[in-house]
Amino acid sequence: MQFSKYHALGNDYLVLDPKNGSLADEAGIVRICHRNFGLGSDGILYGPLETDKADFGLRILNPDGSEAEKSGNGLRIFARYLYDIGSVKNEAFTVDTPGGIVTCKIADGADSITVDMGKVNFGMNHIPVDGPEQTDHNLGQKLEINGTNYTAYVADIGNPHCVVPLPKISKELACKDGAAIEVHALFPKRTNVQFLKVIDRNNIAIEIWERGAGYTLASGSSSSAAAAVAHRIGLCDREITVHMPGGKIGIEIGNDYAVRMTGPATRVASMDFDSEALGFSV
Repeated sequence: MQFSKYHALGNDYLVLDPKNGSLADEAGIVRICHRNFGLGSDGILYGPLETDKADFGLRILNPDGSEAEKSGNGLRIFARYLYDIGSVKNEAFTVDTPGGIVTCKIADGADSITVDMGKVNFGMNHIPVDGPEQTDHNLGQKLEINGTNYTAYVADIGNPHCVVPLPKISKELACKDGAAIEVHALFPKRTNVQFLKVIDRNNIAIEIWERGAGYTLASGSSSSAAAAVAHRIGLCDREITVHMPGGKIGIEIGNDYAVRMTGPATRVASMDFDSEALGFSV
């Protein structure tokens, strides 16, 4: 199988074009993504796929073999791949994901990619959460994690998120308490977790624990959800720069909480994966 490897601010994906190979089963995906026994990545993007709903179809696989509904960084990488193989130019195009249809546009020179990620929803009918309904007067969910009481805000942008605002955030906190929140009983389908620090009205910082992937340097959907929550609870304006260990993403929030995300995607390598590494033939 031939893969193209890209990263978006350190969040790396392998793109598998169906013309270059068939998608492995769950165990195979885990092995391919493994950083010692495989090629190493935060997931696999399988596409372009045929769809009657958009210009291109895409499946997103996590490194634990589970399937993600949507990935902001993954979408920027997929858009860059389509640009690199000549399937798109600088005109806007649409991508069908399990988390909804998005619109992508690549800047001249492919220095940055803008994705209209869709609307962020805060209503419980949109989010797989076993908790009280969020209203303008009752937005936060109370969580006790490893002996610490948190106020968390849940949001959905085609995939679920739990945003925890704090005065101080760290990788260690994301790895310890983020991992526990991901599998908390409040989230029957697990959740992505963002620990959020507000810098000022137009800047936030986040540390991320990603569902099915673990700690990650950057995330587009996490940036979208965290920025939308920061604006919803009155901490930030509509134009927000999200600072992450891997770099920065720009977020614009519309009146209906539709999110436009802008950031880079970088080509790394073309890689051939030998089926010998699976331990069995495919």
